[in-house]
Amino acid sequence: MEISKLSTFVVFLVLGLAHSSLAQNLPKDIVLVHNKARAEVGVPLPPLKWNDTLAAYAHEYATTRLGECTLVHSDSPYGENLAMGSGDFTAVQAVNLWVGEKSNYDYASNTCREGMCGHYTQVVWKNTQQVGCSRLKCSNGEWWFVSCNYYPPGNYIGEKPY
Repeated sequence: MEISKLSTFVVFLVLGLAHSSLAQNLPKDIVLVHNKARAEVGVPLPPLKWNDTLAAYAHEYATTRLGECTLVHSDSPYGENLAMGSGDFTAVQAVNLWVGEKSNYDYASNTCREGMCGHYTQVVWKNTQQVGCSRLKCSNGEWWFVSCNYYPPGNYIGEKPY
């Protein structure tokens, strides 16, 4: 009887952990993290909406990168952010990495202070209205490849994101 209760507990624990990881890859969660960053810039930006066409493009492109598992941008007509991570790296964690570049962005000069900030500026680009993402496991079995596409695209040289 005790083994049965323990087994049931373990099954629910595993399902709960799997659900937690899966939840951070759902469109609503990805959009939520993007929109939270957009709301924090101090000027009204339209909230992003999920776009299945952008997600399909991100998925299609991600499948071409799985063998090499390298961050190489596509020739997409969309804005694009890429990230990789190991373990249970989620799409939400990828977005949080991009948003974390905010500290490198200097709005007054519209430049990056140190490191990168172009992923962040795409997340908060004023004219962008839609996002679609994909998360796939690389062929090496260790890394996850995350690709998000944005429409309309942003990051035009000389223009501020908002």
